[in-house]
Amino acid sequence: MSQTPGSNRRRALVTGASSGIGMAFAERLASDGLDLILVARRLSHLQDLAERLKKAHGVQVDVIRADLNDAAALAEVEAALAKEEALELLVNNAGFPGYSPFASVDAKVIDDLIGIHIRAVARTTRAALPGMIQRGRGGVINIASLLALTGTLPPTPLPPRAVYAGAKAFMLAFTQTLAGELMGTGVRVQVCLPGRVATEFLNTLHGIDTSKLPPAMSAADVVAASLIALSKDENVCVPGLADPKLLEGLAGAQLAVFRSAAMQSNLAERYRLTE
Repeated sequence: MSQTPGSNRRRALVTGASSGIGMAFAERLASDGLDLILVARRLSHLQDLAERLKKAHGVQVDVIRADLNDAAALAEVEAALAKEEALELLVNNAGFPGYSPFASVDAKVIDDLIGIHIRAVARTTRAALPGMIQRGRGGVINIASLLALTGTLPPTPLPPRAVYAGAKAFMLAFTQTLAGELMGTGVRVQVCLPGRVATEFLNTLHGIDTSKLPPAMSAADVVAASLIALSKDENVCVPGLADPKLLEGLAGAQLAVFRSAAMQSNLAERYRLTE
């Protein structure tokens, strides 16, 4: 997968690239002149996309068929990332909803959701970062969801989502914390929190009344917002959010709670036993 010696072409690896936001990233990055490594489970979809992008933009496109819940497949993607000498961007986009009431959700769905949205994101990011840090440039975009912010909201009209939302909340905290570690390295990280997006993903939402949900954004618009946000060093990108001060307020509230509680060694009055 490595480039030929002397080549200065930039490379990007996109997971979940066979459709939706991942495909939109591939199309946009190819149009910007980046060579690509595309990762997904559906090989025929990847091959068709690769041929189309090669013809349209004259870029090099390699494909890796991989189910990121498979240990050997994940290791193959990690190896590809680790040996890339011109890796400019990693986009962790692979995912699936697995919406179900938690008390009845299948155990394999739990494992697969955690594997894709937590384990694979952490492992691929870990594989990509040493080379990026050594080169003093690069970026990682983790595609999460606005559902990461919905822990206090009821499951109607939103779907039952305890594991999915919890995994996306991990991606949010992981990326925010990692940004602090990477300050001064030249490497940027971003977590992108789109709402509903017009992709195949929506077709999997069986039993959910989507008529009460907001309209879907295009995948191309999500990608445009994410890349602009990355260029501005925005650690959290919410494509549909008009007022960025709301994000600042959210971060401020979290920090205020942390600071207030961390400075106390005594139990809060409301939790003390009374006779």
